[in-house]
Amino acid sequence: MRLTSLRRGRSADLPGVTGAARLDRRTKDLTKRLKPGDVAIIDHVDIDRVSADALVSCRVAAVVNAAQSTSGRYPNLGPEILLAGGIPLVDDVGTDVFAAVREGEHVRVDGGIVYVEDRVVAKGVEQDAESITAAMAEARAGLHTQLEAFAANTMEYLLKERALLLDGVGVPDVRTDFAGRHVLVVVRGYDYREDLAVLRPYIREYRPILVGVDGGADALREAGYTPDVIVGDMDSVSDETLRCGAEVVVHAYADGRAPGLQRVQDLGVSGVVFPAAGTSEDVALLLADEKGASLIVAVGTHATLVEFLDKGRQGMASTFLTRLRVGGKLVDAKGVSRLYRSRISTLSLVFLVLAAFVAMAVAVGASTVGRAYTSLIGDQWHSFLFWLSSVF
Repeated sequence: MRLTSLRRGRSADLPGVTGAARLDRRTKDLTKRLKPGDVAIIDHVDIDRVSADALVSCRVAAVVNAAQSTSGRYPNLGPEILLAGGIPLVDDVGTDVFAAVREGEHVRVDGGIVYVEDRVVAKGVEQDAESITAAMAEARAGLHTQLEAFAANTMEYLLKERALLLDGVGVPDVRTDFAGRHVLVVVRGYDYREDLAVLRPYIREYRPILVGVDGGADALREAGYTPDVIVGDMDSVSDETLRCGAEVVVHAYADGRAPGLQRVQDLGVSGVVFPAAGTSEDVALLLADEKGASLIVAVGTHATLVEFLDKGRQGMASTFLTRLRVGGKLVDAKGVSRLYRSRISTLSLVFLVLAAFVAMAVAVGASTVGRAYTSLIGDQWHSFLFWLSSVF
């Protein structure tokens, strides 16, 4: 497939996609500084849906992956999303590309080859619909291996964290009072923007405690809210959000090491440490549950087996058990934006209001009292005009 000849940012006389190179081995860090038309150079095995959505929203000109975008371990969703977004994907170019290309350097991507000026700096495989479909079919064929590993990880986590899951042992004290309150936990995951928009009436009416999980705290601020609590290892939340006044709960390793705590302290923000072997979204759910929340509404969290595997973490088995632990308190808002959308357009509302005013005017004009009031208002208006003419 040649997606290159008509792409934005191409040179006038050379085929392919051109743009400023932006490099980072961590895709979620790279997306924070990407600009439209950039060429994203990453090292991401099995690109997941969240990362792909972020790259598409950044409107990059192309994605060059040092690793395999689909390794065959499981049917990950990212490559199909990039292709559907019209973004060329060059796969498996090797890690030497990070030494061969400098940040901000002008590069050209054409047919699986990366150029700096006329010099070839990397070669890979340009993915197309056919190659991605074949890779996904192969991955589905070997899915049973991942299911076995997922089950084993689930049992391992249960043995390690049974005291936390069953009795809440290790949950730290926090100053935020969760008792009897609704809690909205936001993860920057699938469809979080759309679901947050649909939940505006709920947030306005119930005023739940707003908990942002790492970048989910930034998502809350982007939607116009201020998080009450920020939970996570602090690797993807902005400095400005950490300083917004929210209580900070730093997710630490099970042995107590908390790399994110130093960053929080350097910003002059105090943080509470929560050691746990699971993911940060698990920590947020367990914290809200253990502190007495009456209802937990989750936005952008992971709920299905495909999502657990697409996240690409062994630790996602903990989320499965955490959801069993939280039980009936948990309401998953995922996809609510697709479930319900208002079918009344703005134009229809305008016509409805105008029709109401017309009906009121007709009713006033047809009644005896209405005619009396109309005559009185007319007399007052004529008096005002007479006064105005006498002044000038």
